[in-house]
Parts: sequence; structure tokens; C-alpha cells
Amino acid sequence: MKTSRLLSLALLLSALPLVAADAVSVSDALAQGKVSLNARLRYESVEQTGLRDAEALTLRTRLGYTTVPWHGWKAMLEAENIFAANGDSYSQAGLNPGGNGKAVIADPETTEINQAWIAFSQDKTTATVGRQRLVLDNARFIGDVGWRQDMQTFDAVVLTDMSLDKTTLTYAFLGQINRVFSDRHAQGKWQSASHVFNASYTGFAAGTLTAYAYLLDFKKVAAPNSCATYGASFAGTAKLSAGLKLAYRAELATQSDYGSSLLSYSANYYAGEAGVAAKPGSATLGYEVLGSDNNVGFKTPLATLHAFNGWADLFLVTPAAGLRNTYLKGTANLPEGFTGTAFYHWFRTDATGVGLGTELDLQLTRKFGKSVTGQVKYADFRHDSPAYPDVQKFWFQVEFNY
Repeated sequence: MKTSRLLSLALLLSALPLVAADAVSVSDALAQGKVSLNARLRYESVEQTGLRDAEALTLRTRLGYTTVPWHGWKAMLEAENIFAANGDSYSQAGLNPGGNGKAVIADPETTEINQAWIAFSQDKTTATVGRQRLVLDNARFIGDVGWRQDMQTFDAVVLTDMSLDKTTLTYAFLGQINRVFSDRHAQGKWQSASHVFNASYTGFAAGTLTAYAYLLDFKKVAAPNSCATYGASFAGTAKLSAGLKLAYRAELATQSDYGSSLLSYSANYYAGEAGVAAKPGSATLGYEVLGSDNNVGFKTPLATLHAFNGWADLFLVTPAAGLRNTYLKGTANLPEGFTGTAFYHWFRTDATGVGLGTELDLQLTRKFGKSVTGQVKYADFRHDSPAYPDVQKFWFQVEFNY
């Protein structure tokens, strides 16, 4: 990760005169920093055709420390532990022999450094070097997979600039992808030489325009996921009446093989969503297509995948014939502070139009004070194609944030 090391060295060297000139301020910056604590207790059960039932009771704990800004500098260190009450009651993505034959729950036991970065800001430009979260737009292409206990992070150099009016420019060089399977897994780390470009403009009354180029180049076992994606999206809202608004989003992208990939394909992506929202809740109709070419489906290897194409996670990898997802989404603000969410999906291949299945997703969430959130969640996928199993998943979790 030569680019990252060179930039990190340059940033550190530029700070030496400031350290010598004002050592007391450094001490104050450290003493006034913020300690962060996150604890998430989760029960998850899975029933999947062809596999033995699985259940996991896991506790994810993160302890972090972030300095206050000092002459434009800021740093953060965060450690993470994931503990399973009975690690062999589920397959930890193949890491535990005791889980053989059971359904996968991708929350392996691990202890690791989740984030460790240093940042420098001047005017409206910030450079961040090190292990960090990175979420762009709606996380469809670049995200932190925050639903899993061990979220995805990036060993990266990230530059963000907001000098232009109502415009945010982001560039990132990704040297390593730290995936949800933990550093114990063969697929837990992807070596990378990837370039990420993203620009968004909020100056239109109708919404936000975003354009991007994601040039992802992975090494060794991850090489088939290397791809170049170019696209744009537009999202916004419009007032229909005093208590009702229209929300909409449209996106179009094209993708081809890139870098270390030995594949040869060119596939398209497009999505559209429209709905109405009021104080009691919202209703949305959406349609998303991940195309295919030469028997290769459109790839989204760095996405927050759980948020798209059903919570049963049957389509984390796009089928070779592509995927069409038609869905209805509803939200409701319920009594006593509860919030309800429901999805219904219809899945088909793109190239052949073959029905793959339908899925119902339900969620109930409630906050308790400022620090605690409780959640109950359910996913039920019913297959129409023998290529996919029936899957039912249930979650109950409580999360504390400080």
C-alpha cells in the first residue's frame, strides 16, 4: 500500500513543527478526546432447506477513542470483540468444524482493530489515512456492511473536498478490504489497488445529483471481483400537500471487467424508486435490475449487501443471468415510539426472466432513551427455482451506544 504509506509519512512530517511549538496543546487534545463504546447483543436463528437449523447468540463490543481536533489533526483508534455464547450452534462461514452442516450466520468470533486512522483538515478539505469506515451514497456500491457484527472497513487513503458550493468530492485509494468474515477467514481480507471517485451536487431544488467511477482491482482469490463501474443517480423529494411528500430515486450504471480480472463482460445496472411519505408512515414501489453478459452478473463486491435484495441474503452474489427485483416497501410510525418496516420482493433473472422466488421482510424498532435501541426482525424467502432454498431468519437484538 505504497500510496497510503507515502501520504501518511508526508502528513506526519508536516506536523512535526506544530508538535515542537505547542506540546501542551497536544496533551489537551488527547485529554479532551472522546471515548466511544458500542455493545450489541443479538440472537439470530436460520432455517434453510438442505441444512441443519442454526442459531447464534453473539455480543459485539467496540471500544474506541477519538481525539479532539488539534491544528487540523484528528486521530481515532477502535478495538472490537465478537463473542458467541455457543460458537458451534451455527456455521461461522466455515471457520468452526462444529458448525459443519448447519446454516451460515456470518458473525464469526474475533478480536481485532476495527478502526485506526489519522486525519488532517484544512479549509474544506480532509485527508484520512488508515483503517476506516467508508460509506458512499446509499451504500449500494461502497458501504460498511453495518448489519453484520464485524463490519467492513477499508485500509485506505480518503480525500474529501467541499470547496465548491453545494458539492462534495471524494477520492479513495483502497489498499485492503477488511471483510465481515474476520481476519481468520481466507476471504476475510482482500488485497486491493482500487480507486474510488464520487461527486455529489445538492444545488438542484428537485434533489441531489451524484456521479461516480469505481475502479476496483483485487488480488489473488478476490481477482474475479475486479470491475470498473461508471454511473450516476438522482434522488429527491417534492411537496404534494401540507403533510404529504413524494420521494424518488433513479440510478443508472455500466460495468465491465477491470484490472486483475480474467473475465470478459459488460453489464448494466438501473434502478428506480418512487413513494409517498407522511407523518404516519410511507409507501414505496421500487424496481432494480442487475444485468449480465457472457454469463457474468453485475458485481457489487463492496456494497452493504444486506440492505438490498432481501434480508434473507440469498442474492449477495448476483446470479450469472442477472437479477430483477421488484419490491414494495412500507413504514409506519406506531404508538409508544415503535417504528415498523415491511418489504415484499419478487425476484427473477434478468437475461431469461425465470422466477427465482418471493420474500417477505418485517422489522419492528424502538429506541429507549438516547443510548439503547431494540429491534425484532424477520425474513421469509420462498423459492420458485430449484437453484435456491427456502429460508426463514429471525433476529432479536439490543444495542447500546455511548
